[in-house]
Amino acid sequence: MMEIQKNFLEDIKWGLDNYKNLQLKFRDLWVAIMNREVIVAGESIKYVEEKASRLTGKKKEEIPVIFVESGAHVY
Repeated sequence: MMEIQKNFLEDIKWGLDNYKNLQLKFRDLWVAIMNREVIVAGESIKYVEEKASRLTGKKKEEIPVIFVESGAHVY
């Protein structure tokens, strides 16, 4: 089992704590977060993971990615 890095958890927490602000800029987009900032945003999770991995040199599994909902989705 992969150990969850402290920075990963801190970046996820930052994303959740700043979700309302993220909704203003990144509505209905996937965002990759590193060092408490969005480093990549896009409509495709695959694109966001791959670009974030290339930018950082980290494996995609090591980079927190969340979907920023507009609040208008129906499931």
